[in-house]
Amino acid sequence: MVFPRYPRPETLKSLTDTVMTPFWLDDPQRPQPTSALTDTINADLVVIGAGFTGLWTAYLAKEADSSLDVALLEAEEVAIGASGRNGGFVAASLTHGFENVRNHWPKELSTLTAMGQANLDEIEVTVKRLEIDCDFLRSGELLVALEPYQEVELHNQVEQSAAFDEKFVWLDQRQTRSMVNSPLYLGGLYNQKGVALVNPAQLAWGLRRACLKLGVRLYESTPVLSLEEEDKVIKVNTAYGHVQAKRVAIATNAFPPLIKQLRRYIVPVYDYALVTEPLSSHKRASIGWQGRQGLSDSGNQFHYYRTTLDGRILWGGYDAVYYRNNGIGKHLEINNEVFSRLAEHFFLNFPQLEGLRFTHAWGGAIDTCSRFSQFWGTTHAGRTTYALGFTGLGVGSSRFGAMVMLDLLYGRKTERTELEMVRSKPYPFPPEPFRSAVINLTRQAMDKADRNQGRRNLWLKMLDSFGLGFDS
Repeated sequence: MVFPRYPRPETLKSLTDTVMTPFWLDDPQRPQPTSALTDTINADLVVIGAGFTGLWTAYLAKEADSSLDVALLEAEEVAIGASGRNGGFVAASLTHGFENVRNHWPKELSTLTAMGQANLDEIEVTVKRLEIDCDFLRSGELLVALEPYQEVELHNQVEQSAAFDEKFVWLDQRQTRSMVNSPLYLGGLYNQKGVALVNPAQLAWGLRRACLKLGVRLYESTPVLSLEEEDKVIKVNTAYGHVQAKRVAIATNAFPPLIKQLRRYIVPVYDYALVTEPLSSHKRASIGWQGRQGLSDSGNQFHYYRTTLDGRILWGGYDAVYYRNNGIGKHLEINNEVFSRLAEHFFLNFPQLEGLRFTHAWGGAIDTCSRFSQFWGTTHAGRTTYALGFTGLGVGSSRFGAMVMLDLLYGRKTERTELEMVRSKPYPFPPEPFRSAVINLTRQAMDKADRNQGRRNLWLKMLDSFGLGFDS
């Protein structure tokens, strides 16, 4: 299926009354922010960034050692960044999918697959134990084929992945459409075991409560400006105060890294999403989808979509927009051109829902690296660590990222720290103006491939040979 670049005029009516705010954050349960840090304090561990990675780091550290003095610093408020703006897909994959791990770390495929499944299981156990009411649903994900060549590629993954305990099931056109009814579907690869759905903001707020209950000191509205090392102590400088810390964990996602050399490795790429009004019983019956599986299509530029607890559809992805000079800011969270294109694609996928309105639209930055999965490292003689580069599948893998950070920070040699994935880094991006040129050239080439039966040109083949690429 070749998705159009421009919408029909009638599609724009569906966006008439849309609120430009993340659906997940438009919630009366949203907690009141804590006070900002305004003086000088000491801490055993400072975690910078209160998204999923930071929350898991603070929680796991304090849970393991209740005597540890942990301070969690957030520039705005918990879940305001990517953790409250994503689709709520909690994937077992730690590496942005089966194909990506096979391309980068084939010798560790079995280990990483097992670790990913264990990580997802532990997230489910923790949600239940902490009684976090976040609509956690082990629904699985259906990856649909919209073109014949995609059918072949997805069908081949069933056999390829079976040896690694990835229980993918191939569904033909009839089976796929009986699960979710769209005239575009030719077949689908069903990953029943490896994906859960969640309300991501409520999960983050639940972890926030758990951190506070354990005694983690949370300071919101506290942007960190710089780090200084003074006699084996890290001085964390904030807008209004300071923390003298023995150890520091950095979990700042796509925001400008506090460690200057890391700016070569990540770029902020904006992803956008829409949420519909609740579907009537008649409209819901027209598409089926009673199992609430997560869905995505399998082009280079792909859509991801799922239903919500109150019967809406979240529809996002396709465009991955990079703004020159690593542009980031609230003014980039609204892109009407992308919203209208997403709406047009939605009604092509579900023509029986024509006339449905979108209530929410938003964008958010993804911390993208050249290998599409997180990477780690340390500085300040091992007293500072970081986890960055999740590239869009961080809801689940952030917990694993937090565990690796704590292993590195406390000098623990574990099965995790011995992974080549942990010990290696992605290729850096070139500086501007070459960075914008390379990224835009790659996006154009992927668009052409999607419009040409998946045939990749010389540029994409060269990137493939180096294990590089770009994804939405």
